[in-house]
Parts: sequence; C-alpha cells; structure tokens
Amino acid sequence: MIAQSTIQQILGRIDIIDTIGSFVKLKKRGSNYLGLCPFHNEKTPSFTVSPSKELYKCFGCGRSGNTISFIMEHEKYSYVEALKWLANKYGVEVEETFQTDEQKQTQLAADSLYIINSFAQQFFTKQLFETEEGQDIGLAYFKERGFREDIIKKFQLGYSPEQRDAFTKEAIAKQYNTDLLLKTGLIVSRNDQLMDNYRGRVLFPIHNHSGKVLGFGARILKSNDKAPKYINTPENEIYVKSKLLYGSYFARQAIDKADECLLVEGYTDVVSLHQAGIENVVASGGTSLTPDQLRLIRKYSNNLTIIYDGDAAGVKAALRGLDLALEEGLNVKLVLIPDKEDPDSYVNKVGALAFSEFVQRNKKDFILFQLEVALKDAENDPLKKSEVVNRMAETISKINKVEDFTKQQDYIKQCAEILKIEEGGLHALVNKFIRDKIIVQERKQPFDDAKQQEQNTRLAEERGYDDATFNLLFKDDLQEREVARILLEYGINRWDDDRTVAEYVFDEMVEESLIDNVDVLLLMRTFREELLKNPTIVNRNYFVYHANTKLSTLAVSLLNFPYEESDHWKKEFSQSTGYQKSLFTQSYDDFIKTISRDNESDLMGYLKMGEDKSNEGVESAVNYLKLRKVKRMLLENQLDLEKPHTEEEFSMLHQTHDHLKQMEIELSKKMGAVILK
Repeated sequence: MIAQSTIQQILGRIDIIDTIGSFVKLKKRGSNYLGLCPFHNEKTPSFTVSPSKELYKCFGCGRSGNTISFIMEHEKYSYVEALKWLANKYGVEVEETFQTDEQKQTQLAADSLYIINSFAQQFFTKQLFETEEGQDIGLAYFKERGFREDIIKKFQLGYSPEQRDAFTKEAIAKQYNTDLLLKTGLIVSRNDQLMDNYRGRVLFPIHNHSGKVLGFGARILKSNDKAPKYINTPENEIYVKSKLLYGSYFARQAIDKADECLLVEGYTDVVSLHQAGIENVVASGGTSLTPDQLRLIRKYSNNLTIIYDGDAAGVKAALRGLDLALEEGLNVKLVLIPDKEDPDSYVNKVGALAFSEFVQRNKKDFILFQLEVALKDAENDPLKKSEVVNRMAETISKINKVEDFTKQQDYIKQCAEILKIEEGGLHALVNKFIRDKIIVQERKQPFDDAKQQEQNTRLAEERGYDDATFNLLFKDDLQEREVARILLEYGINRWDDDRTVAEYVFDEMVEESLIDNVDVLLLMRTFREELLKNPTIVNRNYFVYHANTKLSTLAVSLLNFPYEESDHWKKEFSQSTGYQKSLFTQSYDDFIKTISRDNESDLMGYLKMGEDKSNEGVESAVNYLKLRKVKRMLLENQLDLEKPHTEEEFSMLHQTHDHLKQMEIELSKKMGAVILK
C-alpha cells in the first residue's frame, strides 16, 4: 500500500483541470470548464469540471467523480495505479507502507519481470527495424500481412534473430538476473547452456491494462512441423493467461465508448482490425473463455460480440464459455466470418466499412445459435433431441440475475417454438435447474445463515408490508444524504464555543438506527472515528479522494454541482444581507414572495450551490431525520395496533402512539410545518 504521507503529497499537488485537460480539451465556462465527454460519444459538450469543488460531471451520460476516479475510469487503473500515475505526473516520490518479507520479495520479483520484459520488447523492436535480418524477415512478414509501420510500432511488435543466443548475451551483458530471465521464458537452458527461446520468430508483446509488458506471443515464420506455431510466456508472478486478453490496453477506451467488446481469436486479428479503425476488439488467444477474462470484458461493457472463423473449429471455439458469459450477465452475440476467412483476412479483403456492416447485419443471438447447431447435430434422433432440450434449459437457467428475468422468459418462449415443445414444460425444466443450483448452494451455506434467512422471511410475512410501505420506510434516503452532505461541507466548522458542527450532529443522532443507507452509515462512522483520531484531516477532500471507492463515490455524488451560481445572483443578491437574513429566518414560500418571479431561478441556483452555512440549516436537516424516524415508529405502531392484543397491550400501544404523535408535532413546529392530528 502507498503511505498516507505520499497520498497527502499527491492530493496537495493535484490540479484537476491540468490532469483532465491532458485527455479532454476543456474551455472555461463561467467558474467551471466544459468539454466533450471522453466516456461516451457526443457532439455537444456536456462534460463539466469544477476546479473549486475538484469534481467532474457529465450531464450526458451521468458519470462523475474526482481526479483520481477520472484516471481510474479513463485509464482503467486500480486506485493504487491511479495514485502512482499522478505521483509520476507531479513528481512525488512514492513511499510504500510496511510489507512482510514475503510480500516484498513478491513485489520485487514482479517489478523485475516488468523491467526485463520492457528491455526485451525494446530489443526485439530494434532488431525488427534496425537490422538487415529483421527487416528482410520479420518486417517483410508483417508488411506481407498488410500491417503499416505505424500500427507495428503502436503494438510494439518485434523480431528475435536466428542467432542462438543474441538476446541472452545482450541481457546478461546488461546484468539482468539469470533466474528471472528463465522465469520470463525469454531464455531457456538446454544441456547446461543458456539460449534464446524465441529465435527466428516475430514477437507480439502482451500488455496489461496500464500498458506494461506482461509477456510475449512468438510466432514461427519458417515451415517446421515439429515446432509449435506459437510459443507463449510461461505463467509467472505477472503473466497468468486465464486473466489476460490481448489488445485490452489499446481497446479499453474504444470499448467504453462503443459500449461493445468485439472478441476474436488471434493476435493478427486484433492488429488488423485496429489498423482498419475498429479498435474495440480484443483476443482470447485461442483458449476457452475464463471467468476472469469475462469479468475483464464486463469491466468495460456488458455487450460482447464474438467474431470467429465460420468453419467447424471456429463454431466450436465460439460456443466455448457461453454459460460462463451468461452467468456474468453479458449480452452475447456471435458473428461467423464466411468463405474460410478469418477476421484478419476478411477485413483486408472487404475493407473496414464493409466489415463493420457485415458484423452489424450478421450478429446471431448466442443461445439461439447454439440451439440451431445442436438441432443440426441431433437431426431426427429423439434421444439426441431430448438431450438438446435439457442442454438448452440448463443454459437458459444461467440467466439468473433479477434484472434479466424478462430476457430469460423471452428465451424460453423462442426456444420452445423452435423445439416445437410446450412452453410450460420448458419453463418447468428451467426452474428445475435453477432449484437444483439453489439446493447445492444452500448445502454449502452455514446453518446459522440459513436459520437467519428463515427468521427474516417469517417476520416479513407477519408484518405484511406491501410495496408502498416498504418504499416509504426504506427507500427514501434524501434526509440521510443531506446530513452526510452537511458533515462533508461544514463538519469541521464551529457549531458553538464547545462543539463543531460534526460533534453537534453526532450528539443529536445517538442512534445509528436513524440511518438506513449503508454507505451514509459508513461515511458517518468513518467521520466520527477520524474526528477522534486525527481531526485536522477530516474534510471534504479526505472523503472525495478516499481509498474506499464507496466513500469517495458517495462524497462525489453529495458534492456534485448541478447548478452554477449565476452572475446575476452574485450582483443582485450575494451582497444583500437582508436577503441572506430572509433565507435563514423565513420559510421558502415566504421568501419567494419577497423577490420577483423573474429572479426565482437565481434563487434556486443559489440554494443548489450548498452555500447555506447557518446553524439553522444544520439543525433542520437533523430534525428532518428525527421526524422521519418518528413517522416510521408511528407506522410500525399503527400496524401493530391492527393485530389482536390484550387490553393492557392495547393501552400500551395507544400511549406509545400519543407519545410519538406529540414528538412529531414538536419536531414539525421546529421546522415550521403543520401536522394534522
């Protein structure tokens, strides 16, 4: 982990306009800056950056955040990677916190492997462009495939010479560790002699999502039946094949913008499509899709289109990993390239526009395509058809997310029609597979958890809450969020001579049961803990840039700037103490009467700016939350009154009702509202 002192240095030097301006062309608009959103395609700028609040917001796609979250989102970095990127940009030396000896060794080995791979990539690229052998063999091969030099350099392609130990000698001369060189797979030991592993091959470096070289794919150029066509880096601390997708570093932003990931098999498919301007494409490397690869795709988009060869092997490869993709919630389509072509050769044959149009026209639904293929194999065999029915039911059962219920029902209907069976029967079979899966999961579940679930279900049935009641009690968290916003904006301000605003809020809200929103509760607990330990750092930026993404996301959403203070308001109202006093001493409706209707929009802009720093505003927010709690208790008491009770119990419930009603009236009076008895 990065030391807190380093993080504070980074936060102290961050300039959100400078950082985001490295990726987005920004123009000043009032007190904010405006540009085209980098997260979706738009022609009219709606991406707004506030230097005063250190936040950004796109009013087109809704994305918002701070400088660190922008780097994380735009570059697909982790929190630590984003911090290191900013540290490098602003010249901050990164200090790591305490690590065990084992962790230090693992990190050291990983860093060393990255350094060696970077050196190797530069060596192979130099061999490709600057040696006669590299130009005559390696570069000639790439150009024969139709690759331009700019695309070769973009993907950092290279060539390993035929010489037995050209790279080995160079690496050892540079004093790279022999054991680590062997671990990378760049060199091998045969008959106690070290030699190059990739000699006579062209090299495709494989990058992680931040652009570092993890390993290589090496393609043979000479005809050799005994040698494999491709050699890949052996697995080590940084290279795990099941977690990688070739080209993801170059495709991540294009996938994000297109909201679709194109998946192909080979390295050359990716390079050719990028050269043609189709950049939202990655390759699986010819292996079955793994859960980690699918999660990496889902990180960028929920829409996956698989583009494979149209032959039998291509169809078989395309169908692998289908159930895993469905379980991950991906919307999967399939495109098969015709005429014994692959994506690489087909895009070179027909051109980028025709290729894109072909993909759009020929997308097949993955489940229906699987059914089509299975029925062809089954022909008229009743036993095989029965197996197809079971297989399709099991596949459809994998669509198990609540939001995908309608999709699941549509598949049941369509598959039943194609199979010429009763829809109800297929529905029952799908439900059977779902139940079987649940039973297996429940067997794994600890007994106490199952017992607690059963108790919760029983209590819910006893209370008989309908949807409206449930929403009334739990969904509306606006008051909770307002209290959290007050803590962020004014928590360290003075409430009185003895307490800060935050201390007042915590004194008044002694019960955590007042808060239902788990993220708000986390923020308040964190605020309270840090207030006791280190009160000097507890401010809005502490949470805006917090390492816990739940806290930083909540802070950004609470501090968003949907309105900008207008020049008219500044001129006419900001200096008017009379109006400011009115704002804090009158109700909104009374105050509205004191200004013209033409200026009402300015007032709303002012209110939305969150400039009310008065104690009355803080007290009002806390009282609203208390009032909501009282209303909830009243409703629960009322529901209890509707059930059978003894006379003594009824008397107690009525007393409780009267007491809560009196509390409700008193709180309402404080806020200037009217409550009907």
